[in-house]
Amino acid sequence: MDAYNNLITRRSIKKFKSDMVPKEIIEKILEAGTYAPTGMNWQSPVIIAVTNKEMRDRLSAMNAKVMGAAMDPFYNAPVVLVVLADKSKPTYICDGSLVMGNLLNAAHACGISSCWIHRAKEEFESEEGREILRSLGIDGDYEGIGHCILGYADCEQPVPSPRKDNYIYWIE
Repeated sequence: MDAYNNLITRRSIKKFKSDMVPKEIIEKILEAGTYAPTGMNWQSPVIIAVTNKEMRDRLSAMNAKVMGAAMDPFYNAPVVLVVLADKSKPTYICDGSLVMGNLLNAAHACGISSCWIHRAKEEFESEEGREILRSLGIDGDYEGIGHCILGYADCEQPVPSPRKDNYIYWIE
């Protein structure tokens, strides 16, 4: 029941303290991401773990530019896990999304707050994004799936929204 409780109590946080998450905890969260199911076990995703403030701020600026807003789209979170997936695999979007889900839920299980931030696709389609991938030795046709931001909440745990009435349909 711990896993079930973890799934229904995780919430997206949008206000973080600047305190860094210990590397050992980040490594546990990353490991959980690598165990997400993937189509045919191709393991098409890759994860870029960013704890370097300069790179974190660079990604934030790139993301804000795509969004067309003058704000920190990472809400001050000190850690950004970028998930990309190999477009040559037909299941790449689902594979990357499952990795994101594992990262989010593993973070919650470790007592770390998180949020899925979009626009990774546009960031890594840009020349600047491609240059970052090349600098890491990431070759191939990768598409950004999402950013999993991590940190310690600087706010109260959000109250869940009521679930919509027509969420589940049964065929018996």
